[in-house]
Amino acid sequence: MDPILIFTTAFLVGFSGAVMPGPVTAVMAEQTIKRGFTAAPLVTAGHAIMEALVVVLLAAGLGSLMAGENVAGVIGIAGGAVLAWMGWGMVRGARSASLVLQDPAVGPGRKTGPVSAGLVATVVNPYWFLWWATVGAGYVALSQEHGLKGIVLFFSGHILADFAWLSLLAVVLASGKRWISDRVYRGIITVLGLFLICLAAYFFWTGIRFVIGEI
Repeated sequence: MDPILIFTTAFLVGFSGAVMPGPVTAVMAEQTIKRGFTAAPLVTAGHAIMEALVVVLLAAGLGSLMAGENVAGVIGIAGGAVLAWMGWGMVRGARSASLVLQDPAVGPGRKTGPVSAGLVATVVNPYWFLWWATVGAGYVALSQEHGLKGIVLFFSGHILADFAWLSLLAVVLASGKRWISDRVYRGIITVLGLFLICLAAYFFWTGIRFVIGEI
């Protein structure tokens, strides 16, 4: 995969996950209400610490394991399956989607600072582990074809998506205005869901080619 394509698709895939409300979104909402817009980049920083740790482990500690064609193939196929599941779920749920954030009072960041809140909200989400064990691992494997440059481009695109979406929500919360209607939000989810399904096909086909030895 071309380096620029790695960055672009990493951003879009990351954005697809970011727009779905979860623990990180919840603590960002709470921290923004308490501290203002500056909470968004700080929560993202806490989230990014765990993301960077996983990328380093995958690239360094597990790099040789993923280098095997059969392993890379299984990861690609599994990653494609998860992406397809995510994409279909987004498209199917888009009709009833609403940009309503979880009640900040029950978020995992209730009594912590924004950085630690972002970190804790990340590790308590089992979906996060599933994503990195499949889709993330596959992306790291593809990025390693371009060495450190590929890894940096992947991580930059991925974390930039989190920062962009959380910052946008923080602006909305801090201003007290609803800038994004449910209709626009549903459109965003549908488009990104279809994108994930297309990318799933690419991951799945790449995985099959690894297994049969064409790559």
